Amino acid sequence: MTVIVRDLRPDVRSDAEGFARVRQLALPFMLCTPESLVHDLTHTHPAARFRQLIAEEDGEVIGTAQVGLAHESTEAGQGFANVYVHPERAGRGAGTLLARAAEAHLAAVGASTSYAWVLDAPAHRAFAERHGYTASRSAHFLRLGLTDRTLPPQRTPPPGVELRTAVDFADDPRPLFALDAETTADEPSDIDTEFADYEAWLDETWRHPLFSRELTSVVLVDGRPAAFSAARTDGGTRYGTIMTGTARAFRGRGLAKLAKNASLHRARAAGCTEAFTGNDSGNGPMLAINKWFGYDICATEVRYVRELG
Repeated sequence: MTVIVRDLRPDVRSDAEGFARVRQLALPFMLCTPESLVHDLTHTHPAARFRQLIAEEDGEVIGTAQVGLAHESTEAGQGFANVYVHPERAGRGAGTLLARAAEAHLAAVGASTSYAWVLDAPAHRAFAERHGYTASRSAHFLRLGLTDRTLPPQRTPPPGVELRTAVDFADDPRPLFALDAETTADEPSDIDTEFADYEAWLDETWRHPLFSRELTSVVLVDGRPAAFSAARTDGGTRYGTIMTGTARAFRGRGLAKLAKNASLHRARAAGCTEAFTGNDSGNGPMLAINKWFGYDICATEVRYVRELG
């Protein structure tokens, strides 16, 4: 059978379903639905030059790639190319074809560097190294069973501190954008990120089909958003926190724990049975918080980098 690589067609349901199926099999710790994939493709900022590629064999989607420019980076030319193949369809050349197509796209849109996440397993790491990539930082996926673990009890916020949800910011989410921008700028990463485009944040975060305003917690200190835990769900029983952080002026007061604990309790009450999150392996404070909640590391990814000629 011949493997071909092409773009995902957002108006063809089977494309998004096939892409989602491969992603769920390759990365079961990340939330992904056909609707979220189409939203990402049609709402990511044009400056990202974002594409979703499919490797297809005899009508079956057996591999996927997400490729584009890190348009929020403070340094131009930073690209990304994340390739995932159906675990039972490895060895058919789909990964190599996807990687070549992704790098050709990056080169065509002016990228000088390609970053790729690879599962920390011998076969995956060897694939990246064969294609000229060098290992950089690592990150962990973590899982918490919400039905087989006892969550820490919720504590009453101290005076001047309030617990809210993102629903309370429906009329004006800009304060959450500012808080997200500040905390994201301090996240460990190979690529510096600066959120400066409010409209892009609305499209890519606030209006994302997986984003749950009801389960996203916000901590106010004297009426000002000081910490938050942003939540996503797949519409079923799987829940994930995509960002938990505290504004610089309020760190060291346990506010991130307060926000995340409230979100976890609401997620369990809403029928979620699994909670997922991710941490850079060098982010000791957040890893300690997640260990306190009872999260276990379920997989690790390594960030690989290649300079494009």
